[in-house]
Amino acid sequence: MPCHPGVPYQFLDGNVHLWKYQPVAPKRNISILLWHWPFGRSYTLDGNKCLEMYKISGCFLTDNTSLFSTADVVVFHHHELSRGLSSLPLHVHRPASQRWVWMSLEPPVNNANLTQFNGLFNWTMSYRRDADISIPYGRTLLGGDDRGFQAPPNRSCLVSWVVSKYRPNQARAAVYQSLKKYISIEVYGKWNKRPLSDKELLPTIAQCNFYLSFENSEAKDYISEKLWRNAFQAGAVPVVAGPSRATYEAMAPPDSFIYVADFRSTADLAEHLKQVAADRKAYEKYFQWHRTHRIQTYTDWRERLCQICVQYPSLPASRVYRDLEGWVNS
Repeated sequence: MPCHPGVPYQFLDGNVHLWKYQPVAPKRNISILLWHWPFGRSYTLDGNKCLEMYKISGCFLTDNTSLFSTADVVVFHHHELSRGLSSLPLHVHRPASQRWVWMSLEPPVNNANLTQFNGLFNWTMSYRRDADISIPYGRTLLGGDDRGFQAPPNRSCLVSWVVSKYRPNQARAAVYQSLKKYISIEVYGKWNKRPLSDKELLPTIAQCNFYLSFENSEAKDYISEKLWRNAFQAGAVPVVAGPSRATYEAMAPPDSFIYVADFRSTADLAEHLKQVAADRKAYEKYFQWHRTHRIQTYTDWRERLCQICVQYPSLPASRVYRDLEGWVNS
């Protein structure tokens, strides 16, 4: 797992690859310009948000594009660039010391039209652990609660799944179609016209023993809110399908998930789920990690942007991505 020396996320355990957040103040004030808000949803940047909200000092966030010439770092979200909703300020003089950041939390299949950006960006900002600025959907931290987590003894359903963008050709669709032959699966989301509001989401999932944390794309390090929020925050045991088992072991709490590919067939997986649900001790083993670990989720773009300032002193000053598409698809 690549790691720049001095970055604030340091290994705590060489085998488990856990990270601990340790804010480090930059040597001087760093100005971060967000060129456009991801997906058009903006947040207020009034005041000193990095200090007020995350105790990160010396970090100034702005979305005022007229401050381009004075910004230390300019961040561009790929979705808007690739769809022509925003464009790079190539017609404006770019200060020699200014660094441009390419940002995306999408898997490679959703990051199109990359070749036009070759030679323009200095740093990458992504869920990937080898990004210059790594901003995953969640992290596992040391330090839990001695009392652990007590799952409700009688849940009303065995397995649930929330899905909106269902595609029959996806790997997760094949697993679901096969698995449902052996066990009942409560499915919610736009796909089957059973959408859940933000307030309904976690309470609904919490009624079930297991949750299908199936990623819509199998990509390096891509573990989304389907694990960190939908399963862990709801208190359901995640049944995961996505990157390698080694990736889940490195990023998720120990012994916290069931990995689909461990089973010879979906019939075997279904039988395992039924057995675990019927055995209280076996089921509770998947929650023992709460005694020694905790998770932290990241949902606010402002918090992600503040991480640039934390890592700024150790980021490679002379890096330029000549083949951005090559890196994204590596």
